[in-house]
Amino acid sequence: MRALKWILAVSGMCVALAGCGGGGGSSNTSTSSASGTSTPAAAVSTAFADPTATPVSSGSANTVPIVVSSFSNVRNFPMVSVKVCQPNSGGTGVTCSTIDNVLVDTESFGLRLFASAIPTSTLNLLTQQTQSGQTVAECASFGSGNTWGTVRAADVSLSSEVAVNVPIQVIADPSLAATIPTGVNGCLAGTNMTTPTALGANGILGIGTSPNDCGLNCENNLVAGAYYVCPSSSCTPAKVTVANQVTNPVTKFTTDNNGVIVEMAQVPDTGAATATGTLVFGIDTQSNNALSGTSATILPTTLAGDMDAVFEGRTYSKTAFFDSGSSGLYFQSTVLSKASNGFYTPAAPTGMTAVFTAANSATATVKFNVSNGVTLINSGNYAFNNLGVALFNSIDIGMPFFYGRHMYYGISGQPASSAGAGPYVAYVSS
Repeated sequence: MRALKWILAVSGMCVALAGCGGGGGSSNTSTSSASGTSTPAAAVSTAFADPTATPVSSGSANTVPIVVSSFSNVRNFPMVSVKVCQPNSGGTGVTCSTIDNVLVDTESFGLRLFASAIPTSTLNLLTQQTQSGQTVAECASFGSGNTWGTVRAADVSLSSEVAVNVPIQVIADPSLAATIPTGVNGCLAGTNMTTPTALGANGILGIGTSPNDCGLNCENNLVAGAYYVCPSSSCTPAKVTVANQVTNPVTKFTTDNNGVIVEMAQVPDTGAATATGTLVFGIDTQSNNALSGTSATILPTTLAGDMDAVFEGRTYSKTAFFDSGSSGLYFQSTVLSKASNGFYTPAAPTGMTAVFTAANSATATVKFNVSNGVTLINSGNYAFNNLGVALFNSIDIGMPFFYGRHMYYGISGQPASSAGAGPYVAYVSS
């Protein structure tokens, strides 16, 4: 679920989606059925064999279990539990609360939790960030909408890994009197998500390739749609140092801090009611997170995790990426038939290929399957490895690609792994 501040232009990206993935995002298919008229299909290839990599155990100290289920109305949303505590408490004690059903998002950066999901006893202990006595707030804009709230400090605990005193965003914080900024200096266009139901999760765990959510741009410039100071009921854009920006918590772990691996078990091509996997911290730091010797496809990326790509003869510049927070495979095809609501509807499971070009000019042929999205949604299942949705101007390889694979994300500025220094994405399919 890509935060739109990383995208130069987002208008016209979506076609009739139930939930637009504007450079990342979700297919919000809350209804029990889906329908729409289809355009004719051209000749297509047969489906590829499904990848078969299996997750490691989630019982180790550097792992947490991932679950895809019907917790929300959103298909293909991988969820984990996150513990937040009073800052500098070491991630333990009575000041902590565990927040379940937090979206694992490999294309955003930093932890964002709805205030309503944090017990008041813990929320009141999370120190609010201020500038000259004025509350610091942030607007993060995703394809599914905006998150507006305060910036607070917390200790963030994931299994036995603890990030001490890390800035997080508290969405819809009742202590923030100011309403979401609009207009030329306001948030980017989109719905203001004020409840977990609007997002489909209790928050977003952004663990992608960047160590923070804006970087030097927000430290040196007033960036509309990013950070604000709010003296009263109104806010103005503000500069925020990198150290005080909402931060990828993995970078604050004592060890296992150079990246993550999202590992999902494969699901049937007709979908499954639930799916499971493991979120692993660190790359080449322990026996359960090796990249060396795996024969992985390794693709260095931009800081935001982007690459170039060619698909169906069209070239995409720095707008192709792999995103666990996107519930479908989002791309533009003139070959596949498509329902009026944006779901691709091939008559039979169809294999598609895109050629990705990494930041070091290495290339990889990315293979994925697409089935009839209307039929999949109408099945009532929640985990799909072949759900395709129309999207212009980018190629968003979302959660369907993750099933049966180990997806590695090397974080920029952190210790190098066998793949070198981040940022990079790598994957193993067997």
